[in-house]
Amino acid sequence: MFKSVFAKYITAFILIIFISFSMMLSIIVSLVNNYSVNIRSEIVKSAARSAESYLTLRFEEADSYDLRDFVLENYTDVNNIMESVAKKCDGVSLMLADRSGNLILYAHPEKSGYFQTPIFLPADMHELLLDKQDARSVGTLSGVFESAYISYATPMLDDEANYCGSVIASTSGSSVETLLNKMIKTIFISSLWILIAVLIAVYFITEMITGPLREMNKAAKKFGSGRFDIRVPVRGNDEVAELAKAFNDMATSLDNFENTRNTFMANVAHDLRTPMTTISGFIDNILIGAIPKENEAYYLGIIKEEIKRLSRLVSSLLDITRLQAGDRKLVMADFDICELARLILISFEQKIDSKKLNVEFDCEEERMTVNADRDAIYQILYNICDNGVKFARNGGDYRIRIQNADKKKILVSVYNTGEGISPDDLPHIFERFYKADKSRGVDKNGVGLGMYISRTIIEAHGEKIWVESKHHQFSEFFFTLPKGSQN
Repeated sequence: MFKSVFAKYITAFILIIFISFSMMLSIIVSLVNNYSVNIRSEIVKSAARSAESYLTLRFEEADSYDLRDFVLENYTDVNNIMESVAKKCDGVSLMLADRSGNLILYAHPEKSGYFQTPIFLPADMHELLLDKQDARSVGTLSGVFESAYISYATPMLDDEANYCGSVIASTSGSSVETLLNKMIKTIFISSLWILIAVLIAVYFITEMITGPLREMNKAAKKFGSGRFDIRVPVRGNDEVAELAKAFNDMATSLDNFENTRNTFMANVAHDLRTPMTTISGFIDNILIGAIPKENEAYYLGIIKEEIKRLSRLVSSLLDITRLQAGDRKLVMADFDICELARLILISFEQKIDSKKLNVEFDCEEERMTVNADRDAIYQILYNICDNGVKFARNGGDYRIRIQNADKKKILVSVYNTGEGISPDDLPHIFERFYKADKSRGVDKNGVGLGMYISRTIIEAHGEKIWVESKHHQFSEFFFTLPKGSQN
């Protein structure tokens, strides 16, 4: 129904405010109504009892035993008493009823007199009065009033405590209704202004929330067209600001990845073109006889190395494709990581000798078993050791160390002294296509996939890989592996 977050927020706030004010209005009206009725009830109760006390005292002084006869004989006194009480209690009417519940006399602040037609009290009130109890009623009082009145009746007793009649005090319920109507009108108008003010506030608050979201939506659409230079403004320190910051960080990562990908494509194109050009040139020269027979073996050796270089590049690309697709499954088994590291170290003997490196191989125990994919770990350790030799300075230190990290893990590290890794390159060393040696001066054959592949494989084992380095001094790569069952 509502497509935008803005419309949903506005609608939700309007409903909440409407329901809240409706509930508040209902509660206030109920409380005020009860309070007003109770106040008016107390007024008529006080008036009825006050008139009853005066009339009972006068009735006891008279010789009459019938209330109707007493009223006929002492009309002036009775009427004066009732009018006096009625005037003191604003808006109260007083009535006098005989023993049978027949209304005899009435007194209003403006007029008073006899009831011309027989009118009896409601039966429920009369029954209570016969039991010498006060009675309360809300209604027309058997048709005496045209609208609902609050009436209170109190019994009159003679000197022998016999019921002889009752005094009834009544007040109009319209005063309560008028008060309620005024209050409802006031609350409604106040609520309307509050609603307008709240809606204005909600509009700006919602705009503050949805504005950045709309900007992010526009930026995301531009990302789809390949524009990763777009950034959204970060305002404040709330969750939306955190989202905007994360969005910008993502944009920066995408931008960096795009730049890295472009660099990678250029490097791959170069790495493919160079050996292919070399191979093509040498083969053409051999075919046309430009290279002497005695030198063909030498140039065929060069061609072989270039083919190996192409093979490594294609293998790396296939590895990264399989890893991304999740097609490379780990074959877990127990094996001796120390033995594997020794075999790899021996394979670098010529390179180590040529650079005159000071080698240290430190295995905490003679045999240390890990549970992992042996081929995958061989690929990782070979790549890290190869980089360690490649980037070590001539005559520098080179160390492979294998030790217990804790009761469940083994820590493998490869250390070398040399150029190290710059602080700018260090956070990106395990990213795809990233090459710290951008000049291709030392690492001529690399395409920036080895460390990414290593990280992906280690994480597939549920382990960690990291690097510590000080620029122009040293680098040391670490990774953990789970211990095997034979440890």
